[in-house]
Amino acid sequence: MTEVSSLTGRLLVATPALADPNFDRAVVLLLDHDEEGSLGVVLNRPTPVGVGDILEDWASLAGEPGVVFQGGPVSLDSALGVGVIPGDDGPLGWRRVHGAIGLVDLETPPELIGAALGSLRIFAGYAGWGPGQLEDELVEGAWYVVESEPGDVSSPVPERLWREVLRRQRSELAMVATYPDDPSLN
Repeated sequence: MTEVSSLTGRLLVATPALADPNFDRAVVLLLDHDEEGSLGVVLNRPTPVGVGDILEDWASLAGEPGVVFQGGPVSLDSALGVGVIPGDDGPLGWRRVHGAIGLVDLETPPELIGAALGSLRIFAGYAGWGPGQLEDELVEGAWYVVESEPGDVSSPVPERLWREVLRRQRSELAMVATYPDDPSLN
């Protein structure tokens, strides 16, 4: 088996050629990536469901827009919390993933973690890949892999995140940000 270089904490940005409608112009934060597979959440798919409608205790801590995000097509009936906590140590109920970004245990009482949170997003479901599946998609050119920034998790206008992430790249990827929504209309 070939060794897998971890992409945990990086962003997968869907290429315009990616045909899966679940990931059209998606920006995925990889929360885990190793030889056993990959798991991430789509950062730019807000739903109309308010956080308070399903997790009332966490609603006041969720950033704007205060809605649940569709984290991906897998396990839509489960919730994941992703939070940004600056500094070296996080409180009980938070596990660092990469830099200041980490997973929030939604079973933890919010008052134990709330004061430390810089931002919080709640995701219904996640994106998952089996062993080698993501690597195959990368070889096929389905995703751009770029560095994440803590602000990506809490983008106040998530619908613009795909273009914003591409635009900040220091390469030809910045040009992809101008790719039209429907190239047939050009």
